Amino acid sequence: MTADVWLPIPPEEIEGLPEGPNYRFWNGGDDFPADPSACAYYVVPYMKSAEVALRPLPELSSVQVVQTLSAGIDTLEPGLKQLPAGVRVCNARGVHEASTAELALTLILASLRGVPDFVRAMDRGEWRGGFRPALADRNVLIVGYGSIGSAIEDRLTPFEVARVARVARSARTTERGPVHPLTELPALLPEADVVILITPLTESTRHLAGADFLARMKDGALLVNVSRGPVVDTKALLAELESGRITAALDVTDPEPLPAEHPLWRAPGLLISPHVGGPTSAFLPRAKRLLVDQLTRFVNREPLRNVILTTGANSA
Repeated sequence: MTADVWLPIPPEEIEGLPEGPNYRFWNGGDDFPADPSACAYYVVPYMKSAEVALRPLPELSSVQVVQTLSAGIDTLEPGLKQLPAGVRVCNARGVHEASTAELALTLILASLRGVPDFVRAMDRGEWRGGFRPALADRNVLIVGYGSIGSAIEDRLTPFEVARVARVARSARTTERGPVHPLTELPALLPEADVVILITPLTESTRHLAGADFLARMKDGALLVNVSRGPVVDTKALLAELESGRITAALDVTDPEPLPAEHPLWRAPGLLISPHVGGPTSAFLPRAKRLLVDQLTRFVNREPLRNVILTTGANSA
């Protein structure tokens, strides 16, 4: 195989890459590393803008695989029609589970135990104690029970929660218990003390957490979004936060990045982190392992992992 492979990590820094392809380093720079029409395997630069990710697509006339290093492929979706038919689009399942699950637990615990208030009091030199909610004995609802949702439940278990309810696009049974379909979400929301959003962003999940969804949450419940910003209707969430009825912790927002003047910054009962679920020290080793495995499969003409769709088959 003499096809080009575009990598956003210098190939000399990835041990175990299979021989055969011409490895080209491109992490979103102004100049392409080679003729895009010779690229057979395009690995999308990580944490770059949609404009950067999509820029090569119209010229990738020979591409066979587009690989993201993110859990979702929503950034790519506007450009999929520009790709030839038969291109396999793969995500980074297995790369972000640990880091995103860690952050979800961090946001839950920090919000419930009042850590932001402690930090503000520390800045003022104030000693402010008192009772706060615990995670123990709480009912937790995970909306979007894929590999990251499962990893979040792994980390919830030691905290002695009362119950974990799981929701995904369709019903199934796991070793831990049932996964409910999205159609049952309205009945599950009023029972949850903590609602965690980790669903992909699709047309069916855009503004999933809208006014009706939020109104069904119990008084005092905590909403945690570690998926994508537009899964939550920002205007509806602001109304609930300003009423003081629920609280929230967001790693993602809509819009994103959040402008300095946006009212979310000043909303009561809200903790915001700047989309840091994935970029940790755990990312690079896992990303490299994924690329070595996928490219070895590609070179040996073996089935690839994490194929989300094939263009011209089941993409819009």
